[in-house]
Amino acid sequence: MRAEYVARINRVIDHIEANLAGDLPLESLAAVAAFSPYHFHRVFKAMVGENLSMFIRRRRVEKAASLLLFNPARPITQVALECGFSSPAAFARVFREAFGMSASEWIRCRGTADSKYREAHRNESQEVRKPRQAAAPAVRILDPVTRNWSWRLTMDSGEARVEVKSIPEMHVAYLRHIGPYAGDSALFGQLFGQLFSWAGPRGLIGADTKVVSIYQDDPGVTDEDRLRVDVAITVPVGTPTDGEIGTRTIPGGTYAVGHFEILPHQYSEIWQTMMGQWLPESGYQCSDGPCLEVYLNEAGEDPESTHIVELYIPVKPL
Repeated sequence: MRAEYVARINRVIDHIEANLAGDLPLESLAAVAAFSPYHFHRVFKAMVGENLSMFIRRRRVEKAASLLLFNPARPITQVALECGFSSPAAFARVFREAFGMSASEWIRCRGTADSKYREAHRNESQEVRKPRQAAAPAVRILDPVTRNWSWRLTMDSGEARVEVKSIPEMHVAYLRHIGPYAGDSALFGQLFGQLFSWAGPRGLIGADTKVVSIYQDDPGVTDEDRLRVDVAITVPVGTPTDGEIGTRTIPGGTYAVGHFEILPHQYSEIWQTMMGQWLPESGYQCSDGPCLEVYLNEAGEDPESTHIVELYIPVKPL
Protein backbone atom coordinates (compact mmCIF):
# COMPACT_ATOMS: atom_id res chain seq x y z
CA MET A 1 0.00 0.00 0.00
CA ARG A 2 1.15 3.53 -0.76
CA ALA A 3 0.51 4.62 2.84
CA GLU A 4 3.10 2.13 4.10
CA TYR A 5 5.66 3.47 1.64
CA VAL A 6 4.92 7.04 2.75
CA ALA A 7 5.40 6.05 6.40
CA ARG A 8 8.75 4.39 5.69
CA ILE A 9 10.06 7.32 3.67
CA ASN A 10 8.94 9.73 6.40
CA ARG A 11 10.96 7.71 8.92
CA VAL A 12 14.02 8.12 6.70
CA ILE A 13 13.46 11.87 6.32
CA ASP A 14 13.14 12.23 10.10
CA HIS A 15 16.34 10.22 10.58
CA ILE A 16 18.21 12.38 8.07
CA GLU A 17 16.98 15.56 9.75
CA ALA A 18 18.19 14.37 13.15
CA ASN A 19 21.62 13.33 11.83
CA LEU A 20 22.59 15.92 9.23
CA ALA A 21 25.99 16.45 10.84
CA GLY A 22 26.94 12.78 10.64
CA ASP A 23 27.48 10.13 8.00
CA LEU A 24 24.33 9.05 6.18
CA PRO A 25 25.27 6.02 4.06
CA LEU A 26 22.73 4.48 1.74
CA GLU A 27 22.81 1.15 3.55
CA SER A 28 21.89 2.59 6.95
CA LEU A 29 19.08 4.73 5.50
CA ALA A 30 17.72 1.74 3.61
CA ALA A 31 17.67 -0.17 6.90
CA VAL A 32 15.65 2.64 8.53
CA ALA A 33 13.10 2.24 5.72
CA ALA A 34 13.26 -1.56 5.83
CA PHE A 35 13.99 -1.64 2.09
CA SER A 36 16.88 -3.32 0.34
CA PRO A 37 19.65 -0.84 -0.57
CA TYR A 38 19.27 -1.73 -4.23
CA HIS A 39 15.61 -0.70 -4.40
CA PHE A 40 15.59 1.99 -1.72
CA HIS A 41 17.29 4.67 -3.80
CA ARG A 42 14.74 4.34 -6.60
CA VAL A 43 11.79 4.32 -4.20
CA PHE A 44 13.09 7.41 -2.39
CA LYS A 45 13.54 9.38 -5.61
CA ALA A 46 10.14 8.36 -6.95
CA MET A 47 8.35 9.45 -3.78
CA VAL A 48 10.35 12.52 -2.76
CA GLY A 49 11.10 13.91 -6.20
CA GLU A 50 14.89 14.08 -5.85
CA ASN A 51 17.54 11.47 -5.31
CA LEU A 52 18.90 10.70 -1.87
CA SER A 53 22.22 12.53 -2.17
CA MET A 54 20.55 15.65 -3.57
CA PHE A 55 18.03 15.66 -0.73
CA ILE A 56 20.73 15.34 1.94
CA ARG A 57 22.88 18.05 0.34
CA ARG A 58 19.89 20.41 0.03
CA ARG A 59 18.83 19.93 3.65
CA ARG A 60 22.39 20.48 4.86
CA VAL A 61 22.82 23.73 2.96
CA GLU A 62 19.33 24.96 3.89
CA LYS A 63 20.00 24.28 7.56
CA ALA A 64 23.29 26.15 7.28
CA ALA A 65 21.56 29.09 5.61
CA SER A 66 18.96 29.27 8.38
CA LEU A 67 21.62 29.08 11.11
CA LEU A 68 23.56 31.91 9.48
CA LEU A 69 20.40 33.95 8.97
CA PHE A 70 19.50 33.97 12.66
CA ASN A 71 23.00 33.58 14.13
CA PRO A 72 25.23 35.78 11.94
CA ALA A 73 28.02 35.94 14.53
CA ARG A 74 28.70 32.19 14.34
CA PRO A 75 31.81 31.30 12.31
CA ILE A 76 30.87 30.08 8.85
CA THR A 77 33.31 27.17 9.07
CA GLN A 78 31.74 26.01 12.34
CA VAL A 79 28.27 26.11 10.79
CA ALA A 80 29.49 24.17 7.76
CA LEU A 81 30.91 21.37 9.92
CA GLU A 82 27.81 21.28 12.15
CA CYS A 83 25.69 20.76 9.04
CA GLY A 84 27.70 17.80 7.77
CA PHE A 85 30.03 19.34 5.18
CA SER A 86 33.45 17.74 5.00
CA SER A 87 35.37 20.96 4.37
CA PRO A 88 34.88 24.73 4.07
CA ALA A 89 35.63 24.49 0.34
CA ALA A 90 32.87 21.91 -0.22
CA PHE A 91 30.44 24.03 1.77
CA ALA A 92 31.34 27.20 -0.14
CA ARG A 93 30.77 25.49 -3.49
CA VAL A 94 27.40 23.97 -2.53
CA PHE A 95 26.20 27.19 -0.88
CA ARG A 96 26.95 29.29 -3.95
CA GLU A 97 25.27 26.75 -6.21
CA ALA A 98 22.15 26.79 -4.01
CA PHE A 99 21.80 30.51 -3.30
CA GLY A 100 23.79 32.30 -6.00
CA MET A 101 26.04 34.02 -3.45
CA SER A 102 28.64 33.24 -0.81
CA ALA A 103 27.74 32.59 2.80
CA SER A 104 29.32 35.93 3.75
CA GLU A 105 27.13 37.75 1.23
CA TRP A 106 24.09 35.88 2.55
CA ILE A 107 24.80 37.15 6.06
CA ARG A 108 25.33 40.73 4.89
CA CYS A 109 22.02 40.88 3.01
CA ARG A 110 19.96 38.84 5.48
CA GLY A 111 16.38 40.06 5.87
CA THR A 112 16.73 42.65 3.11
CA ALA A 113 14.99 42.93 -0.24
CA ASP A 114 18.14 43.50 -2.32
CA SER A 115 19.17 39.87 -2.61
CA LYS A 116 18.74 38.81 -6.23
CA TYR A 117 18.25 35.24 -5.16
CA ARG A 118 15.48 36.05 -2.72
CA GLU A 119 13.76 38.38 -5.17
CA ALA A 120 13.80 35.63 -7.77
CA HIS A 121 12.84 32.71 -5.58
CA ARG A 122 10.81 33.91 -2.61
CA ASN A 123 7.32 35.43 -2.65
CA GLU A 124 5.54 37.41 0.03
CA SER A 125 3.83 34.43 1.60
CA GLN A 126 7.21 32.84 2.29
CA GLU A 127 8.60 35.87 4.12
CA VAL A 128 6.23 35.85 7.08
CA ARG A 129 8.81 34.55 9.55
CA LYS A 130 11.65 36.98 8.76
CA PRO A 131 12.13 40.44 10.25
CA ARG A 132 11.53 43.00 7.53
CA GLN A 133 10.40 46.29 9.03
CA ALA A 134 10.45 48.30 12.22
CA ALA A 135 7.66 47.53 14.67
CA ALA A 136 6.40 48.91 17.95
CA PRO A 137 8.79 47.90 20.75
CA ALA A 138 7.92 44.96 22.96
CA VAL A 139 7.15 45.93 26.56
CA ARG A 140 9.03 43.78 29.09
CA ILE A 141 7.22 42.96 32.35
CA LEU A 142 8.62 41.39 35.54
CA ASP A 143 6.26 39.13 37.48
CA PRO A 144 6.61 40.23 41.13
CA VAL A 145 5.86 36.71 42.41
CA THR A 146 7.77 34.39 40.07
CA ARG A 147 10.43 37.00 39.14
CA ASN A 148 10.12 35.79 35.53
CA TRP A 149 10.10 38.20 32.62
CA SER A 150 7.43 38.30 29.95
CA TRP A 151 6.80 40.64 27.02
CA ARG A 152 3.65 42.38 25.81
CA LEU A 153 3.44 42.87 22.05
CA THR A 154 1.23 45.22 20.07
CA MET A 155 -0.20 44.02 16.76
CA ASP A 156 -2.73 45.47 14.33
CA SER A 157 -5.17 42.85 15.63
CA GLY A 158 -4.58 43.53 19.33
CA GLU A 159 -2.10 42.61 22.04
CA ALA A 160 -0.18 39.40 22.64
CA ARG A 161 2.27 38.13 25.22
CA VAL A 162 5.50 36.14 25.07
CA GLU A 163 7.25 34.09 27.73
CA VAL A 164 10.48 32.11 27.60
CA LYS A 165 9.88 28.68 29.10
CA SER A 166 11.52 25.32 29.57
CA ILE A 167 9.28 22.88 27.68
CA PRO A 168 9.40 19.08 28.16
CA GLU A 169 9.68 16.88 25.11
CA MET A 170 6.44 15.92 23.41
CA HIS A 171 5.76 12.54 21.83
CA VAL A 172 3.36 12.93 18.91
CA ALA A 173 1.61 11.09 16.15
CA TYR A 174 1.83 13.06 12.92
CA LEU A 175 0.71 13.30 9.31
CA ARG A 176 3.11 15.04 6.92
CA HIS A 177 2.48 17.43 4.03
CA ILE A 178 5.17 18.48 1.55
CA GLY A 179 4.47 21.54 -0.58
CA PRO A 180 2.86 25.00 -0.26
CA TYR A 181 0.72 25.61 2.78
CA ALA A 182 0.72 29.35 3.60
CA GLY A 183 -2.82 30.59 4.16
CA ASP A 184 -4.40 27.31 3.04
CA SER A 185 -6.90 26.65 5.84
CA ALA A 186 -8.64 23.99 3.75
CA LEU A 187 -5.40 22.02 3.54
CA PHE A 188 -4.91 22.09 7.31
CA GLY A 189 -8.56 21.15 7.82
CA GLN A 190 -8.12 18.15 5.56
CA LEU A 191 -4.88 17.02 7.24
CA PHE A 192 -6.20 17.37 10.77
CA GLY A 193 -9.46 15.70 9.74
CA GLN A 194 -7.51 12.67 8.51
CA LEU A 195 -5.38 12.60 11.68
CA PHE A 196 -8.40 12.88 14.00
CA SER A 197 -10.26 10.21 12.06
CA TRP A 198 -7.36 7.87 12.81
CA ALA A 199 -6.88 8.92 16.44
CA GLY A 200 -10.51 9.15 17.58
CA PRO A 201 -11.46 5.45 17.31
CA ARG A 202 -8.21 4.56 19.11
CA GLY A 203 -9.11 6.67 22.13
CA LEU A 204 -6.13 8.99 21.64
CA ILE A 205 -7.95 12.32 21.91
CA GLY A 206 -8.62 13.58 25.41
CA ALA A 207 -8.65 16.71 27.54
CA ASP A 208 -4.84 16.78 27.79
CA THR A 209 -4.16 16.19 24.11
CA LYS A 210 -2.11 18.92 22.46
CA VAL A 211 -2.86 19.71 18.81
CA VAL A 212 0.24 20.91 17.00
CA SER A 213 1.64 21.94 13.62
CA ILE A 214 5.39 21.32 13.29
CA TYR A 215 7.20 23.46 10.72
CA GLN A 216 10.30 21.64 9.53
CA ASP A 217 11.71 24.23 7.13
CA ASP A 218 12.36 27.96 6.97
CA PRO A 219 10.12 29.45 4.26
CA GLY A 220 12.78 32.11 3.67
CA VAL A 221 15.28 29.42 2.66
CA THR A 222 13.44 26.36 1.31
CA ASP A 223 11.53 26.48 -1.98
CA GLU A 224 7.78 26.51 -1.46
CA ASP A 225 7.16 23.17 -3.18
CA ARG A 226 9.58 21.42 -0.78
CA LEU A 227 8.33 22.89 2.51
CA ARG A 228 7.38 20.28 5.11
CA VAL A 229 4.74 20.63 7.82
CA ASP A 230 3.56 17.89 10.18
CA VAL A 231 0.11 18.12 11.75
CA ALA A 232 0.26 16.24 15.03
CA ILE A 233 -1.31 15.33 18.35
CA THR A 234 0.44 14.27 21.54
CA VAL A 235 0.18 10.53 22.24
CA PRO A 236 1.66 8.14 24.82
CA VAL A 237 5.14 6.79 24.14
CA GLY A 238 4.91 3.49 22.29
CA THR A 239 1.61 4.26 20.56
CA PRO A 240 1.42 2.02 17.47
CA THR A 241 0.75 3.70 14.13
CA ASP A 242 -0.08 2.56 10.64
CA GLY A 243 -0.36 3.91 7.12
CA GLU A 244 0.79 7.49 6.64
CA ILE A 245 0.61 8.22 10.37
CA GLY A 246 4.01 8.19 12.08
CA THR A 247 5.38 9.03 15.51
CA ARG A 248 8.20 11.35 16.53
CA THR A 249 9.49 13.23 19.55
CA ILE A 250 9.58 17.02 19.63
CA PRO A 251 12.70 17.92 21.62
CA GLY A 252 12.31 19.61 24.96
CA GLY A 253 14.28 22.72 25.79
CA THR A 254 14.01 26.48 25.99
CA TYR A 255 11.26 27.99 23.83
CA ALA A 256 9.84 31.44 23.35
CA VAL A 257 6.09 30.90 23.65
CA GLY A 258 3.84 33.57 22.15
CA HIS A 259 0.16 33.55 23.08
CA PHE A 260 -2.26 34.98 20.49
CA GLU A 261 -6.00 35.27 19.91
CA ILE A 262 -6.52 35.87 16.19
CA LEU A 263 -8.78 35.39 13.21
CA PRO A 264 -7.90 32.72 10.63
CA HIS A 265 -6.27 35.16 8.17
CA GLN A 266 -3.87 36.58 10.78
CA TYR A 267 -1.36 33.72 11.11
CA SER A 268 1.23 35.50 8.98
CA GLU A 269 0.96 38.55 11.26
CA ILE A 270 1.74 36.61 14.41
CA TRP A 271 4.83 35.01 12.85
CA GLN A 272 6.04 38.42 11.76
CA THR A 273 5.34 39.79 15.26
CA MET A 274 7.42 37.07 16.91
CA MET A 275 10.32 37.16 14.46
CA GLY A 276 10.34 40.84 13.54
CA GLN A 277 9.17 42.52 16.75
CA TRP A 278 9.95 40.31 19.73
CA LEU A 279 13.10 38.41 18.72
CA PRO A 280 15.40 41.38 17.88
CA GLU A 281 14.66 43.01 21.25
CA SER A 282 14.57 39.92 23.42
CA GLY A 283 18.23 39.10 24.01
CA TYR A 284 17.61 35.67 22.47
CA GLN A 285 18.36 34.06 19.14
CA CYS A 286 16.83 31.05 17.41
CA SER A 287 18.36 27.71 18.29
CA ASP A 288 18.25 24.56 16.23
CA GLY A 289 14.89 22.81 16.05
CA PRO A 290 11.44 23.11 14.47
CA CYS A 291 8.96 25.88 15.22
CA LEU A 292 5.49 24.91 16.40
CA GLU A 293 1.94 26.16 16.44
CA VAL A 294 -0.07 24.76 19.37
CA TYR A 295 -3.85 25.21 19.10
CA LEU A 296 -5.66 25.84 22.37
CA ASN A 297 -9.27 25.86 21.18
CA GLU A 298 -11.41 24.12 18.61
CA ALA A 299 -12.06 26.95 16.18
CA GLY A 300 -15.12 26.48 14.00
CA GLU A 301 -15.45 26.92 10.26
CA ASP A 302 -16.83 30.44 10.72
CA PRO A 303 -14.22 32.82 9.21
CA GLU A 304 -14.88 35.22 12.09
CA SER A 305 -14.21 32.61 14.79
CA THR A 306 -11.31 33.29 17.15
CA HIS A 307 -8.26 31.01 17.05
CA ILE A 308 -6.34 30.78 20.33
CA VAL A 309 -2.84 29.68 19.38
CA GLU A 310 0.65 29.59 20.83
CA LEU A 311 3.82 29.83 18.75
CA TYR A 312 6.81 27.90 20.06
CA ILE A 313 10.24 29.02 18.82
CA PRO A 314 13.37 27.26 20.16
CA VAL A 315 15.75 29.92 21.49
CA LYS A 316 19.05 30.42 23.32
CA PRO A 317 20.76 33.53 24.72
CA LEU A 318 22.15 35.92 22.12
